[in-house]
Amino acid sequence: MPDAPDPGSSADERRKLPQPRQTNRRDRLERLAPLAEQQVRVVSRAQLRALRWTPQQIIHEIRFGRWHLASPHVVALQNAPLSGDQLLWLGVLHAGPEAAVSHLTACRHHGLRWKADDTVHVLVPKGHLVSPLDNVVFHQTRRRYRDWVHHDSGGLPVVDLEAAVLLTAERDDYLRRAIGLLAAAVQQGLTSAERLLLTKPRIRKLRHGRQFVLALGDIAGGAQSFAEIDIGRLCREVGLAEPVRQRVRRDRDGRRRYLDCEWELPDGRVVVLEIDGSFHMRTEHWWRDMRRERHVVLSGRTVLRCASVELRLEPSEVLLDLRAAGVPRAHRTAA
Repeated sequence: MPDAPDPGSSADERRKLPQPRQTNRRDRLERLAPLAEQQVRVVSRAQLRALRWTPQQIIHEIRFGRWHLASPHVVALQNAPLSGDQLLWLGVLHAGPEAAVSHLTACRHHGLRWKADDTVHVLVPKGHLVSPLDNVVFHQTRRRYRDWVHHDSGGLPVVDLEAAVLLTAERDDYLRRAIGLLAAAVQQGLTSAERLLLTKPRIRKLRHGRQFVLALGDIAGGAQSFAEIDIGRLCREVGLAEPVRQRVRRDRDGRRRYLDCEWELPDGRVVVLEIDGSFHMRTEHWWRDMRRERHVVLSGRTVLRCASVELRLEPSEVLLDLRAAGVPRAHRTAA
């Protein structure tokens, strides 16, 4: 069935349109009501035709100001600006049946708190040309993304949180902010580093993929995190003495504690570097760490702390501070 004439056509053309029968309008609205509620009053012309609305009847509603065209193929069943949720439906309906809410829009739809503008991001297959819409970005991809897409309670197709987080992070040219997004998703309790690591191989040719894997190891935390293992290599690269790692000490209550990195200086002082993964941000760990740091300081040691992600992305700053604290250069063995 051909598309309806443009409601912006001339008055003479509009007068030639057959007038819809108003006696059946109530029935048509009743048939439309469930779909309108599910899709927050944003529907496609194709959906209206499937519910036996003729092009002339659609134009009649628009002409009299009850509805308006949100895009050439999408109708808003109201004469008012679209809300945020309505814009999501507009994006996917405008782009077609394979479209899905994606990237940062999907992250925020899943509950991520992350400051950004209100641009709507929609994923479509490569080569699927979509006419532009204000405040909507259409991302074309060759990746097989349909397995990442699920429908929310209202039927909106949305990319899964883990895939959406990784897709958003890979587009960020500022790697530190990209990794911050991964950490935020974990720290806000929406996912785990392990689930993000399992999702990564499903996204072919993921930009920054290696750095993400290393950072997720840091975010997961623990004594065997990548950052703590790498500190010896970083010291060797700049000629500093390597630390003693995971040295055991006993607190006043006799409990065994492990210090991440420790250097014994020639003047008898001891410098300690504690490397914090994301698990240190949880309140109960944070309190324990502060108490442990007090005990270490009282024992006469100098304690420096850094985030594992900082050591991953900006190691030079940490190494400069270690040198300033008195960590000596490595002894060179005679050839």
